[in-house]
Amino acid sequence: MRITGDHNGLAIEGRLDVRSAADARAVLHAAVDGGQGDLVLDLGRLEFWDATGLGVIMGTHRRAGRIGRRLVLRHVPAQLQRLLVATRLHRILAVEGTVPDAYGTSLPALGSLPAGPLILPTA
Repeated sequence: MRITGDHNGLAIEGRLDVRSAADARAVLHAAVDGGQGDLVLDLGRLEFWDATGLGVIMGTHRRAGRIGRRLVLRHVPAQLQRLLVATRLHRILAVEGTVPDAYGTSLPALGSLPAGPLILPTA
C-alpha cells in the first residue's frame, strides 16, 4: 500500500487490508489532524480492501467529523461502491459522482461534490 498527498488530498494505491491498516490509519489521521476543510481521498488505484480497510475509512470519517472536517471519497472503484450501497454507508460518507443502487442503476451519491482534480505534491 502507498499513500501520497497532503492534508487536503490523499491517494491510496494497492491494498487497504488488515496488514496495511495500522500504517494507513496513522497517515489518514495525521492528514485529518493537520488540515482544514474537506479531505479528499482518491481511491482510483485501490486494488483490494477488506473489512479492516473499510473500518479505517470509517474511522477517518468519524475523526474528520469530530473536528469539523469532511472526508470525501473520489474515484471509488465499482466493487467498493457496491459494498457502500449494500452496507448503506453511501448514505453516511461523502462520495463524489454516483453509486449504484441495489439494481445496478446509478443514483446520486449523498453529499457528492462536483469532480475536480486532486493535486498531489511531486516527490
